[in-house]
Amino acid sequence: MATTANAVLSRLRLKQLGLVIALDQHRSLRKAAGDLSMTQSAASKALMEIESIMGGPLFERSRVGIAPNELGRCVIRYAWLLRADVDAMVQEVSNIRLGRGGRLSVGAIMGAVPKVLTDAIQRLRAEDQDISIEIVEDTSARLLHMLDQAQLEVVIGRVVVSPRPDLYRYEVLRDEPLSVVAGPAHPLSRARKVRLQDLEPYNWIVYPSRMPLRALLEREMSDAGIAMPSNLIETASTFATVVMLQKSPDLVALLPKDVCEFFSTQKLLKILPIALKSRTQSFGIVTRSSGTLSAVAQRFVDVLRVTRQD
Repeated sequence: MATTANAVLSRLRLKQLGLVIALDQHRSLRKAAGDLSMTQSAASKALMEIESIMGGPLFERSRVGIAPNELGRCVIRYAWLLRADVDAMVQEVSNIRLGRGGRLSVGAIMGAVPKVLTDAIQRLRAEDQDISIEIVEDTSARLLHMLDQAQLEVVIGRVVVSPRPDLYRYEVLRDEPLSVVAGPAHPLSRARKVRLQDLEPYNWIVYPSRMPLRALLEREMSDAGIAMPSNLIETASTFATVVMLQKSPDLVALLPKDVCEFFSTQKLLKILPIALKSRTQSFGIVTRSSGTLSAVAQRFVDVLRVTRQD
């Protein structure tokens, strides 16, 4: 097996990486070959070539298709990164030739959207109106996966949810205080003081399991001597959460304070006066530790650093 980058580059072809990506998507050599307009024999030859370069099989074959092994998953991850870098290069070259501002793909957790993300986007667009921006809101875990696949260049979130935080550069932006909210028609929406125990009869909308927001709620309920209900509604969607709280006066949720204050100002939610004991976690700027940011992504990171100081 080749042990140096130059040795690999001298043998590796983009067609082989394209096949690896297609196999990851279809889990079938026949379908992957069709997707790339190749014959199955040509696809089989290309797969054997890249397996020879990497020093071993990348996929396990079975009657129902193929699945990547550990070596295959590694090659697939870097194949996606290289594909994204080529896409970004083509797009950036095109923008330069046309005199346009470039394209930014950014992901953000819910609590970063109302102030941190929107303020940074506004400042960036004030500098250059021609920038094209894609925004994805999701959990940190899903956003990091998209960052790994080079579908995003910058994430505003947390790396503690990753089993490999060393894969990322991380800069803290701010803490994320939390509040308990309900719809305006909730029976406790006008109460001056509410204990967590007072919410035991009500149902909860919660973040997916193994996420910091969910873990904090479970810890708070445990400290209050309350068992987590079995009929939870799980979602990472801000819109779904707000709409359900609006329509169902028997529901409550734990959300980032900035999100709660935004919707409370619009009279769509009511913040319940509950004092939480748990220390909230911070979030920050996350980028891949390897590779170089595009010019527009670097400008966005610089803007985020400025907003951190405000």
